[in-house]
Amino acid sequence: MAGQQRVAVLGLGGMGRAMAGNILRAGLPTVVWNRSPDPARRLGEQGAQVADSPADAVGRADVVITMVTDADAVTSIATDRGMLAAMRDGAVWAQMSTIGVTATERLARTVAEQRPDVVLVDAPVAGSRGPAEQRKLVVLASGPEEVRERVAPVFEAVGQRTVWVGPTGAGSRVKLANNLLLAFVNEGIAESIALGRALGLDRSAVLGALQGSPLVSSWAAEKLERVGRDDYTPQYPLTLALKDVNLALREVDPDRFPVAGSLATQWQRAVDRGLGGEDLTVVTRALEDDQRT
Repeated sequence: MAGQQRVAVLGLGGMGRAMAGNILRAGLPTVVWNRSPDPARRLGEQGAQVADSPADAVGRADVVITMVTDADAVTSIATDRGMLAAMRDGAVWAQMSTIGVTATERLARTVAEQRPDVVLVDAPVAGSRGPAEQRKLVVLASGPEEVRERVAPVFEAVGQRTVWVGPTGAGSRVKLANNLLLAFVNEGIAESIALGRALGLDRSAVLGALQGSPLVSSWAAEKLERVGRDDYTPQYPLTLALKDVNLALREVDPDRFPVAGSLATQWQRAVDRGLGGEDLTVVTRALEDDQRT
């Protein structure tokens, strides 16, 4: 259809797959690529065009989305696998992975040096797999004002709200602050439940008191409900949550943020015990297990 943005989505993990599906359902022509082929094949069955490589995926795209695990993966796709070189003149690269400030600034320099005709938009998202599937993400976008209208249909397809927070790089800064708050909320849930158990309370009594409390957000309420069922299937795996806390601590003087540092140390112990692939709420179970040993 004339006038529609053609979108390429590179990286089809839990988040990227859900986002690409929503872009498809919004009626935008979509090309997908993933390192392992099965997620791309399933989206192909829904109407996406499946590319054999990152370079093949982006050649005709107006907006290119990268949604992968970390900065190394983004760099590998963009430079080693030829994505950046293959992008069309004037295309927008919406980098939506959470990779931190330093890596984002490095990418911006690479784009400026190698492809100054490509516009980099730094746009990580607030939300995990469930909100991604439900199109309830918040896009924390940053970049030149002149491209905001061009990317609006794409961001509207994946999220319930887009917040423009400043020039390229501001989005990654806001994302780190957002994820640190999320980490503290999760830790608050875990420690409140564990404290109740240490005080001799039944877990269900603590959960029942917390549910419906004005202190508990809708996100926290959903996590409490899952903890009550001992359901730690990953929406936001603990390894990724810990990565994001560590990204924040690397950008600042960690001595100024001792609580965040203590949280990272505790979560690393849980990861070392083999819990990293579970949802970050599994730290509740880790704390309770510590009490029993």
